[in-house]
Amino acid sequence: MDKKAIEEGTELGINFAKRGGLVPTVVQDVSDGRILMIAYVNEEAFLETMNSGMATFWSTSRNELWKKGATSGDFLKIVGVLTDCDQDALVYRVEPQGAGACHTKDPASGVARKSCFYREIDLQKKKLVHL
Repeated sequence: MDKKAIEEGTELGINFAKRGGLVPTVVQDVSDGRILMIAYVNEEAFLETMNSGMATFWSTSRNELWKKGATSGDFLKIVGVLTDCDQDALVYRVEPQGAGACHTKDPASGVARKSCFYREIDLQKKKLVHL
């Protein structure tokens, strides 16, 4: 596909070759816009996501396909998928199907955190602050 077709056309052409087969994918809760996590998708994970309707990724730490929620029960149901202008990054718009999206747990409740982005950098002190 030429650049104009990629940027302006309607043909799907996700660029899996650009970063060694991995496309960065932001996961967003469709109900409130909150960013839940970022992960990577290869072509196999993308096709599984499209076929199953549940977010599936490529685990870079385990080098294997990873269907979010398969072990935790915290599945992410796909509601929509966005791609950027170059078709080399994705946003999965999801409805969380469990307690949270993060593999870490809130120490007070012991429940999975809703988002992996649960801390903010205090720009003055250059320290992390829990949200």
